[in-house]
Amino acid sequence: MIIPERPSLERRVLNALEPSTGAPARIPVVLGGCGTGRTSLLLRVRDLIGRSSCQYIDVERIATTPEQCLASIRTHSPLPPGHAGSATREAGVREAFDATLAFLDSSRAPGGAPATFLLDEFLELRTFESFPGLRTVLRDVIAAIGASGNRFVLTSRYPTRALRLLREAPSAFEIIHVTPLSPAEIRATLPDAADGGGVPNALREAEADRLHDELARLVHALSDGRPAYARLIADTSAALDPRGADPVSALSALLARDGALDRLCRFSYELRLHRARGYGALKAILNVLSAEEPLTLTEIALRLSRTPGSTKDYLSWLEDVDLIVSRQKRYSFADPLLRLWVRLNSRPDPPADEDLAREVHAYVLGRLPSAEPALVMAGTHGDTPEREKNWGIIEID
Repeated sequence: MIIPERPSLERRVLNALEPSTGAPARIPVVLGGCGTGRTSLLLRVRDLIGRSSCQYIDVERIATTPEQCLASIRTHSPLPPGHAGSATREAGVREAFDATLAFLDSSRAPGGAPATFLLDEFLELRTFESFPGLRTVLRDVIAAIGASGNRFVLTSRYPTRALRLLREAPSAFEIIHVTPLSPAEIRATLPDAADGGGVPNALREAEADRLHDELARLVHALSDGRPAYARLIADTSAALDPRGADPVSALSALLARDGALDRLCRFSYELRLHRARGYGALKAILNVLSAEEPLTLTEIALRLSRTPGSTKDYLSWLEDVDLIVSRQKRYSFADPLLRLWVRLNSRPDPPADEDLAREVHAYVLGRLPSAEPALVMAGTHGDTPEREKNWGIIEID
């Protein structure tokens, strides 16, 4: 499976960048959690606009010191040298930061047209606020690009923080939430089914279409429509079964110790916790919610043996990095697959095969609504007993 193109999302971003009759250009701010395809979207937009007119900047990679950040942006800029700003070394952190803003504002595409900057994970510029004289970096950036004649697209994996920052930003900023993949979008990226030899072409094609549609719905349900998860489940499923018809076994293999989903979930979990306050207490709350959700503030406080006041602070810090969501005063994980990963890893030792099989089974049954079974698939590979391997995979409407 390849990362799918998202024509409607790409079109919305490109339309925002182009001024129309009676409406000025806008600055799209693309928000979505880990694995939702923000970076893939920006790289696709870069190719659609043209690399000679557009600079992609992964802020997370270069947010070290203001001086190094400026040097990296200048050195690797594809924009014409005459319009790419001075390459002289700036005297201090404030000067380097101001020079970065000037670079973003004054650089031009070939022919003097406005340049386009794609700032991936733009909130990472907050790193500079630890330097003297740079206490309002993010607000300064928003003000500068909001008034610039150049074009910008921003992304962040932290929607809550981005929305709070942009609450009083100029109206030029347009919030775009990355929506999950639809089953149809997943279906379009699946590999062709294996040859059904000996079966009439029409019947073979009809059966292949049915299996592909079913597989797309299953991958969609298990991945929550997140492109990174869907790609891993579909690719691993195809590797395990030539028809690609075993997403449950694929999910188990991916969540096993050092599997690709295990690593991806661990990255998202640790990254967000390290961006928040109260590391240990926050992990404890996530462990509680991995066992049961949704829960109220009082229920969580009782399970933690903490006061409601301190528990509410912890919950607000988890919401701030979009690890949990609150609906009708009841808290739950924002990412259901990450919740499964926490359930599997909130113990002193790695999960055994039987633990993995049991938890994946429960996750699958919880994600698929009750209906007539459509396929029966293996749950895990290896030495798992046969009684643990049979899965009633359900038709999803």
